[in-house]
Amino acid sequence: MNKIHWRLIAFVIIVIGLRAGNAQTANIAYLLVIGYALSGRMQAIQALSLSWLFIMINPGLAPSVGMAGLYRYGVLLAALISVVLRKKSQQENNQKLNMFIWYTIGLGLFFIIHSLVISPIPDVSILKALSWLIAMVTVLLGWSGLAKSERDQLATHLYRGLVLILILSLPLAFFPVGYLVNGTGFQGVLNQPQAFGPVMGVLGAWSAARLFAAPRPPWWLVGLVGVCLAMVLMSEARTAGFSFVLGVSFSLVFSPAFANVGISHMAPGIKSSRLWVVFFFVLVAGISMSAAISQKASHYVTKSGRADVGGVIEAYDRSRGGGMKLMWRHFLENPWSGSGFGISSFPEQMDIIRDPIFHLPISASVEKGVTYLAVLEELGFIGGILVLVWLFMLLKGSARGGLAPFAVCTTILLLNMGEATLFSPGGVGLLYLILLGWVYSSGLTRNINE
Repeated sequence: MNKIHWRLIAFVIIVIGLRAGNAQTANIAYLLVIGYALSGRMQAIQALSLSWLFIMINPGLAPSVGMAGLYRYGVLLAALISVVLRKKSQQENNQKLNMFIWYTIGLGLFFIIHSLVISPIPDVSILKALSWLIAMVTVLLGWSGLAKSERDQLATHLYRGLVLILILSLPLAFFPVGYLVNGTGFQGVLNQPQAFGPVMGVLGAWSAARLFAAPRPPWWLVGLVGVCLAMVLMSEARTAGFSFVLGVSFSLVFSPAFANVGISHMAPGIKSSRLWVVFFFVLVAGISMSAAISQKASHYVTKSGRADVGGVIEAYDRSRGGGMKLMWRHFLENPWSGSGFGISSFPEQMDIIRDPIFHLPISASVEKGVTYLAVLEELGFIGGILVLVWLFMLLKGSARGGLAPFAVCTTILLLNMGEATLFSPGGVGLLYLILLGWVYSSGLTRNINE
């Protein structure tokens, strides 16, 4: 391991230690990360990842920080400055990248203009739209501005970081701090099961796609996929489990069409005897333990019995059905204008937290279950079409990068069928945006064998 890697590891250990110390040392940790973001493109992406972890860390392991919202914007702005001021690389002159970035900028400007004209709380909508635009453009410029070797190295760092979150979470399975939110759903080192489950689902999909993309999949990767699945089940995050499985399945089915290559090019590991041996033993074990598995599946779907439902469809309807019907009704009432970007279905009930100095809205959380209906409700039909085009361009670009980027992209989009985080750079949504920057930029130099 070279000197740069050791420096990175030392820096990460120091700032996480400061973040987990007390309120004063946590402030220092944020300031160090802001400074680190200014030191380079790769560092900007790493700083955003650390900012995400600082926000999402288990409150039983680290103190709360009163100015966390302002620090988050500080890291975001520092990262933007860092990637914008760096000299353009040859990759950034790629026409397809420029097209996607310009479209992303145009989409963000549409959000902002729409907020000015339509939103009942304009400053909230504008700040949310601006935050998303800055975050998305920053990660696209950051990832794409790296040479392929640097981009692969950074992706490896991020992947290992998620694996480390998994490893550090395992011991907490035996202590109450791992179940702080509801006593049954496992949250590991993160602040809630509904964050930990999706993160493990993304890691699991990424790992499973690497299995299929490798001509001879390593045994450790097989084991990692199994542990990720176990973590998702322990979290009781139902959307995460289905997104994990469907994300990998859809990737195997649709990625060849998006990339315009054969399945053997996208997933050479599908011919691996090692993989089929594993699947055979899993199938045999599944048949022999079908009764126990059925009981565990029922336990998972009903969230340890807290949700009295009869099946997957009924569980989804009870969990998200009411909100979906409400958003659809609001869309039909305002099909062209929408109701305002990032605004609750009941604006008058929004809890808006403003900073004490500038009185800017630093927090205005909105809990909507399905991103795609939320887009229609908030932006109307035209906004929905613009977002649909953006999603297609994203999928097309990620497929050119190979099976793993496409699987990560698909899993994130499926996760947004249960939790609207795609256009929210706060909380777990920031991690998704960082990953989406990688999945698109990975397609600039094709990683599939042709």
